[in-house]
Amino acid sequence: MSMDIKPHAYDPVLSPELFEGVLARRVLAFFIDFLVISIPVVLAAMFVFAFGIVTLGLGWALYWLLPPASVIWAIVYFGASLGGPRSATIGMRVMELEMRTWYGAPAYFVLGAVHAIGFWLSVSALTPFILLVAFFNQRRRLLHDIVLGTVIINNAERAAQLRRFSVPR
Repeated sequence: MSMDIKPHAYDPVLSPELFEGVLARRVLAFFIDFLVISIPVVLAAMFVFAFGIVTLGLGWALYWLLPPASVIWAIVYFGASLGGPRSATIGMRVMELEMRTWYGAPAYFVLGAVHAIGFWLSVSALTPFILLVAFFNQRRRLLHDIVLGTVIINNAERAAQLRRFSVPR
């Protein structure tokens, strides 16, 4: 029985354009995704409020469904968008980023969902200072990226554009 050890598909020394500006763009993508996730939750809360008024307070009992529904919505959002053909959430698409496995394969639904769960668990359990890990590795990976074997890179179009405008060494 043989085991193939796959090399890293993305080398920051040979292809620096894949990692240029990824951290800053990733932060902006996070805020965009936060808005995308929050808007339906806020609309649902407003609906429950209005429903509670119409039902003379009985409808407000539905507020207990909001936290678990929000978590399920976020997991499905990240799983479906990262597991989609572009391996990127809406925020990542706007910022021209994509997620790949360390050996270059596109993401899939379970990886996208676990990636979101890993992010929230690592940040909540280890404080936001855990995000500083990205400053100490060449691929700018966060702790949950390292654990899950993923890497966030510029998409092909942005990388080609950066390659075109880079200064030869």
